[in-house]
Order: sequence, then structure tokens, then C-alpha cells
Amino acid sequence: MQDSDVRGGKNWVLGVTALASFMMALDAQVITTAFATIRGDFGASVETLQWTVNAYNLTFAVLLLTGAALGDRFGRRRMFAAGIALFVLASVACALSDSVESLIAARSAQGAGAALVMPLAMAILSGAFAREERARALGIFSGVTGFALIIGPAIGGFITESLGCRWIFWINLPIGIIAIALVLAQLRESFGPKAALDILGLVIVAAAALALVWGLLRGNVAGLTSTEVMSTLAAGVLLAAAFVVWELRAQAPMVPMRLFRSRAFAAGIAASFLFYAAMYGVLFLLPQFLQTALGYGPLGAGLRLLPWTATLFVTAPIAGAIVNKAGERPLVVIGLLMQAIGLGWIAMIVSSSIAYSNLIAPLVLAGVGVSMAMPSAQNAILSSVAVAEMGKASGVFNMGRFLGGMFGIAALVAVFSGKGSVDSAATFSAGFAAAMAVASALSLLGAVAGLWLPARRRVALAQAPRSA
Repeated sequence: MQDSDVRGGKNWVLGVTALASFMMALDAQVITTAFATIRGDFGASVETLQWTVNAYNLTFAVLLLTGAALGDRFGRRRMFAAGIALFVLASVACALSDSVESLIAARSAQGAGAALVMPLAMAILSGAFAREERARALGIFSGVTGFALIIGPAIGGFITESLGCRWIFWINLPIGIIAIALVLAQLRESFGPKAALDILGLVIVAAAALALVWGLLRGNVAGLTSTEVMSTLAAGVLLAAAFVVWELRAQAPMVPMRLFRSRAFAAGIAASFLFYAAMYGVLFLLPQFLQTALGYGPLGAGLRLLPWTATLFVTAPIAGAIVNKAGERPLVVIGLLMQAIGLGWIAMIVSSSIAYSNLIAPLVLAGVGVSMAMPSAQNAILSSVAVAEMGKASGVFNMGRFLGGMFGIAALVAVFSGKGSVDSAATFSAGFAAAMAVASALSLLGAVAGLWLPARRRVALAQAPRSA
């Protein structure tokens, strides 16, 4: 009976954490097919619209490691529930927004809530399962989250088309209330080591990211050589350098710079930053292209993303299974070359008159490629550090992932705005083609970074003792 109670408790932990993660992942995806509708309803430009994603990405990225530390100090269950509550309240604020500015502010609050929930979900789940059970539990958890990533655009399109774009935020209310009730009823409180909070590091990195992205986006409006843009970009570079200097000196750094001494860690983070930049940028513009240039509705656009997004469900588990045989480097390099070719292919053939069927093959190619690279890069990063530092390494990885996404959206939007506009299908197609070329280039740079990953298995074989 006691074993049954323990097993039931673990199942509740898995169910509750997976439900919260599902809500966060679903929210990140349902908005993708609502962008065109939001842009029309609020009369927002593409440059302004991208802040509905970048505001979320920025707060999530810079608060992620702080969220984990708050849970360790004040109680993981307590802060986990607080994070869900903040996310739900922010979702309600999104649904009630009467301007794009208020929507951006509410999305920032959503990112702060997610920064509490996601690292604490992993910490609570890992603490509830023994090592021999943890891999299976994490696999189920990741599968539930991955399912939300796949179906999210189609669900967002259906809701936007049927009920209006505000309802994509209202769906978080019942899910969140159920999740909070289950957290309080089924989870036990737990604490971690009380590390000091790196508040100054958090402020510096947030200011650096904001300055760099702001300067990038203002280039088309004020001119790349204008005083405003040059001074903002210079400030961003100086703040980024100041962040590195501070982290080297801080007693409890948010990002331990010693981790970057590992070639596998540094190359994995660089490759991840670049391919997530490409992926997030495409995810922002592609649904709008399908609607604005090709004339599909939100649901039609969401369904037509499936050849790209659904590859994750099939390819990622296979890549995860063979990474120990092939090593991370070939999967990252080949995968990102495939994504670069797929996105470059789209850039060359896209137009306002293109048949959607012509986009399926490059979308599948790009999707399979990045689905190979993602688990392989993450495995390289986590395998390069000691077990005790895996939490920090995972936090740095996720921070780099969302900052990369923020940079990628800003870069692709800047290129789109310089080469095209939303005024007609033809001008949108022109800007979209140029943006896809940049996404292809970012993927290619990610493949180059992947070349610096060590040939792990060859090293292991070379170091193995020879038999007599």
C-alpha cells in the first residue's frame, strides 16, 4: 500500500509538472498563427508586433536562473504555484489588452511567470524520481511539451478563426486554475541550496540584450550609421562586455564563465543560439506569409506548418537514440546544414503566386534538420559539465536559446522591413524571401559552430586502455 502511495505521488508530480509545461509551450505556439490578426486588430507594424514575442523572450531568458534560485530559497512548490498564478493573470491581461503596448507589457509578465515555472518544473520532477526512473519521467514530460509545440499553431489558428485572437489567452485561465489546485493539493514542499541572487548580473544582461535588439530594429528607420543606432549598439556591446567581467568576479554568478572553458559547452551554446535564432525568426514570419501573401486563414496557416513542426515528434527521439553512437558533432552539423538548405530553398522560390505544395519539401528538410540538431546540441552541453552543475548548464542553455530567439526575430524583421512591407502580397513576399535568406545564413553559421564540438567517441576510443 505504501509503495502504491509513493507511486501515486510520483505520478501526480509528473502529471502536474507536465500540465504546467504544456500550458507554457501551447501559449508560445498558439500566438504564432494569430500574429496577422493581432497586427490587423491593433493596427500594429511588423516591427512593433515582434515585441509581443521578444518581450516574453527577454523576461524569460534573464529571469530563468533567478526563478530557479527563488524556488530553492523560498520553496519550490510555493514559487511554482506563484509562477503559474502570475502567468495566468498575465494571460488575462493579454486577453483584455486594448493596445499593442499593453499587450507587450502583459507578455513581459507572462515571460516572468514562465521563468518561475519551467526550471522549477524540472527541479520538482527530478527530485521526485530516483535516477533509474528519471529518464523515463523526463521523456514523458518532454513528450507532452513537444506535443504542445506541434499542435499549438493549428489550435491557435482554430481559436483565432472561430472566436477571435483574444481567446488564445483566455484558454490559459482554466488550465492554470486546475494546475494551481493540483500543485497545492498533491505536491510536497521542497527546498534547494540557498544561493545568492545575482541581481546586478540580471540587470546588465537584460540591458545589453535590449540595447542590441533595439539598435538592430531601429536601423531601417533611423539609418544604420545614425547616432541613435550606433550609440545604442555600442552601449549593447559595452554592457555585454561588462556582464562577462561582472560574472567573472561575482561570488554567485548567474552564468558561471568557467563553463565556457569546455569546448563542447561553448560550441553547443553558440550553435544553439544561432539555430534557435533562425527557427524563432521563421516561426514569427512564416505564418504571416501564409496568411498575408498566400491568403490562408489562421487555421489553414497553422495546419500548413505541420510539415515543419511535426518532424520534431518523429526525428528528435531517433536523434536522441543514435547520438551516443554517432556523437553530437555530425548530427548538429548535418542537421543545421539541412535547415540552411531548406530555408535557403524557400528564399529562392518564394513569391506571392507560389503553390503551397512547393514549400512542403523544403519545410520537411529544414524541420528534420533542426530536429536532429536540437537534442544533440543539448546533450553535448549537459554532457560537458559535472552532474552538480547540470542545473546551471541547463539554465544557461535555455537563457541562450531565448536570447537567440529574440535576436533572430529582430534580425529577420529588420531585413524584412528593409526589403518589403505588409502593404501587398508581392511586397510581403519580397521581404519574406530576404528574411529566409538570413535565417539560412544563421543556420549555416550554427553548422560552423557545430564543427567545434569535439569528436567525443573518437576521443573516448583513443583514451581507452589497450588490451594486451
